[in-house]
Amino acid sequence: MIEQIPGYYAMHLTRPEALNQALLQGYLRYVDNVSVRRTHFYEGRYENMYIDRDKIPELDNILNHACTAAVDILKLPAAALRAGLWFNAMPAGSRTLRHAHDDDDELLSAVYYVTVPENSGQLLLHTKDFCTHVVPRPGMFVFFPPYVQHEVTENASTDLRLSLGINIGPVTTID
Repeated sequence: MIEQIPGYYAMHLTRPEALNQALLQGYLRYVDNVSVRRTHFYEGRYENMYIDRDKIPELDNILNHACTAAVDILKLPAAALRAGLWFNAMPAGSRTLRHAHDDDDELLSAVYYVTVPENSGQLLLHTKDFCTHVVPRPGMFVFFPPYVQHEVTENASTDLRLSLGINIGPVTTID
């Protein structure tokens, strides 16, 4: 069930433990592989790591949930939408700088939380009039417009926080 909260939408998977464990193990298995594309190098780490979906089949499960929610949020047919995702690994002391996802033709942005140690940071969503603080939990999706500036506060734990960033846009056809 999608919950509408001022400024964003939230959805929680029921019993995400096995899925999240498979995502974490897949990430750990491939993160150092030369085939992984890395972008957004800030403060000594790459924020975005793209691991091929054929290497971690459970990523399709996340994309399916995200696209199903996007159909409800955007009121568009599933066939009109495409989605992509990437890993964001935040070791102790890391944070994500304020940014938006409105670079291309995105219609909706999201994050899915895989591992969330206590005190590992909050998602801050900035709108014109207010800043919403989201306390993440494993198995939680947060959906928001791609133009919303957002950031993640410092991971004050000693453990890795792992999430998946997701952008959903229109299907484009080439004639």
